[in-house]
Amino acid sequence: MASARTAVALVGATASGKSALAHELALESNGEIEILSVDAMSVYRGMDLGTAKPTRQERDEVTYHLLDLVEPSEEFTVAQFQREAIKASEAVWDAGHHVLYVGGTGLYGRAVIDGLDIPARYPEIRKALEARAHGELPALFEELRRRDPLAASRLEATNERRVVRALEVTLGAQRPFSSYGEGLLNYGPVRVVQVGLDCTLDDLDERMSLRFHRWMEQGLLDEVSTLVGASGGMSRTARQAVGYRELLRHVEENELLERCVNDAITQSRRLARRQRSWFRRDPRVEWFADAAAAKARLREVLSGVDGFVRD
Repeated sequence: MASARTAVALVGATASGKSALAHELALESNGEIEILSVDAMSVYRGMDLGTAKPTRQERDEVTYHLLDLVEPSEEFTVAQFQREAIKASEAVWDAGHHVLYVGGTGLYGRAVIDGLDIPARYPEIRKALEARAHGELPALFEELRRRDPLAASRLEATNERRVVRALEVTLGAQRPFSSYGEGLLNYGPVRVVQVGLDCTLDDLDERMSLRFHRWMEQGLLDEVSTLVGASGGMSRTARQAVGYRELLRHVEENELLERCVNDAITQSRRLARRQRSWFRRDPRVEWFADAAAAKARLREVLSGVDGFVRD
């Protein structure tokens, strides 16, 4: 039986082998380890193949959390994910088990592992700001500079998305956007030990190509067509999923399938590089190129004092 509030995180780029390693470790624990998926797109029901979700058999073998939380027609934010992850973690600890966070969505991981203070969203304010931004972006930036000089100093005046978001939060929350922390490049003390599974870029490129072609053989295109044809279709956030986004061009715009597949593989490789860079910037991550060594470290953390969440 595990002690209260024990956890460890397994991080790394997509296709690095995290999921297989995590499943193996949890399976060997005889139920003592439960997996919390830290993936922005696995929260959507029906988005299965292209998010590399565990199979039904794997879910019967090991307890997984944070999968299939919402319909693909719904928007889903990092703040919502943080709330669901906290609830799931508490449920695992209440059962006397260990939490194993696994995933490659860096922002979602930071939100949970570091307990980030995440600003809420204000859709009506955002809609009004986006309408103004098309012709009044300089004026919006000046307004942000008056209301939150620090936030304005941290971004480019021409970056519409970031200017709108900063002003949306400043107006909606009635507090400066900059008051929500020092930013993602500020790394505090270790709250949850992070074990990184490394892989060379050449290996990642090869794995992603083989994996995407395998998904196509298993019916990924049919999955995308079903999602588009369902009531409500796919939300803006769901459509951002790499692989789905490219195949949507074939389904909705009749773009040549081979071109969409090749683009999906290219974008997957770029995603892996971004993820790798994200985790490499965090000096707290302990890196392992060997899966067996990574698994041994995960076990060591959960069986010792390093496995306790530090608040």
